[in-house]
Amino acid sequence: MYDMIKQVIVVRRDIRMGMGKLAAQVAHAAVLGAEKVKATRREWFDSWMMHGQAKIVLKVKDKDELMQVKKKAEMLALPVVQVDDAGLTQLEPGTTTCIAIGPAPADMIDKVTGELKLL
Repeated sequence: MYDMIKQVIVVRRDIRMGMGKLAAQVAHAAVLGAEKVKATRREWFDSWMMHGQAKIVLKVKDKDELMQVKKKAEMLALPVVQVDDAGLTQLEPGTTTCIAIGPAPADMIDKVTGELKLL
């Protein structure tokens, strides 16, 4: 059993998205991240599901900062997914909007995202 499992979604703030679009991108990240962890670290997923599915949404200024966070998470072997928009509404096809890290142990994720601000 793990003390705390959480998922963190990190969103770019340099692209214009309506609130609904932003919410949809965060939802895509949450679902994709959960599915990845369910398939690869089932014990983390099960603990996360049993304890309320904690999610935190944080922000970065641009794609470069987002990719730095992603790389740092990958270097710690944390599960990461990237959301690239299909371009059907507000954004150009392939626009990277956000990433999800986890669900994974909170102390591991905090090493990557502990300095970021809440969205």
